Amino acid sequence: MARKHRVVVGLSGGVDSAVSAWLLKRQGHEVVGLFMKNWEDDDDSEYCSSRQDWLDAASVADVIGIDVEHVNFAAEYKDRVFAAFLREYEAGRTPNPDILCNAEIKFKAFLDHALRLGAERIATGHYARVRAVEATGGRVLDDDEAARLPAEAVRHELLKGVDAGKDQSYFLHRLTQAQLARALFPVGHLHKREVRRLAAEIGLPNAGKKDSTGICFIGERPFREFLQRYLHGTPGPIVDDQGREIGRHVGLSFYTLGQRQGLGIGGVRGRDEAAPGVHAPWFVARKDVPRNVLWAVQGHDHPWLQSGWLRADDASWIAGAPPAPGRYAAKTRYRQADAPCTLVALEGGAAAFELRFDEAQWAVTPGQSAVLYDGEVCLGGGVIHAAEATERPLPALATRPSDRPHPRRGHAGAPPLMPAAARR
Repeated sequence: MARKHRVVVGLSGGVDSAVSAWLLKRQGHEVVGLFMKNWEDDDDSEYCSSRQDWLDAASVADVIGIDVEHVNFAAEYKDRVFAAFLREYEAGRTPNPDILCNAEIKFKAFLDHALRLGAERIATGHYARVRAVEATGGRVLDDDEAARLPAEAVRHELLKGVDAGKDQSYFLHRLTQAQLARALFPVGHLHKREVRRLAAEIGLPNAGKKDSTGICFIGERPFREFLQRYLHGTPGPIVDDQGREIGRHVGLSFYTLGQRQGLGIGGVRGRDEAAPGVHAPWFVARKDVPRNVLWAVQGHDHPWLQSGWLRADDASWIAGAPPAPGRYAAKTRYRQADAPCTLVALEGGAAAFELRFDEAQWAVTPGQSAVLYDGEVCLGGGVIHAAEATERPLPALATRPSDRPHPRRGHAGAPPLMPAAARR
């Protein structure tokens, strides 16, 4: 019979964490809910949903029949996540705060608090799974077998969620063995439609609640407007792949590689002789920080957007050590299909690596994470610092005005909201 635990569940107000709590209670565990408040700069904002989320979490706890505690981790979030988020944007990179939030808040500050409450495990509504295996032979262990063995004889693996469209292992790749040993992901073996169905059958008040797609704990707000409260950009030129100015940007921090919307250069026509006058879409291809220049190219398949390799550092490996160089698959952004690649070790030991892809990857972005997989097992990953496209030599800037029609002035864009984990 599987062991029963005292489990503290992170109740976010969303349907996934609600069903997770219900599943654990049905399995016979002693379940306690915990609502994390991690942002409080603008509680009265139309984009801050923490009050409603708390009411939803409390209603869920009442229906399930468990206690729920409200805990404020706003100071920890600012120090451990948001400060790093701003530093990366100031440096011209595009960070993913949800990854750091999971490692530093949900599975560190939250875990520490849960342990003080006497918890043996914590649970969230992430679509992922944890598996215990023998540290030497790799044999899969059930919960009871793992509990009987010494800690050093057991290794924990992070697996993709069964629902490929909702899998969130990408966001969890920085978790350690100690964190995974305590973690439960009750909905990781379910598809989202099954979670919704269960929530409706149980009568949970948030069964039909829309998933959050905003930045971790900050919400679904206009992103450039939010970022400009903390960063002050220096305007500069937007130039094409010939170095000719075609527009103006408001600050490199407010753009990301691959961005298409909001550049203000949609009226600039390409030089396609086969289709004169066709308005091919423009994409951000490079952020030239030393010269404060934003480079843009026309066409999704432009060579400047393609990278056959990337280099990453600040690596975190779930097993505690890097995998052996060789053949794997990787994602360079959330929801991307696994891309076959070769892992190459670099000087710097376990913290740095290179990936060489079978097929060039699109808009590989410094600051985002490259996450490595061996089948369904997430091995870990690192922060991208360079890629083939970002290392190519840039042409000289044109010394005379472009003969292209000039775009609208005074319009500048913002990066599309980065992929983020729904509240769990």
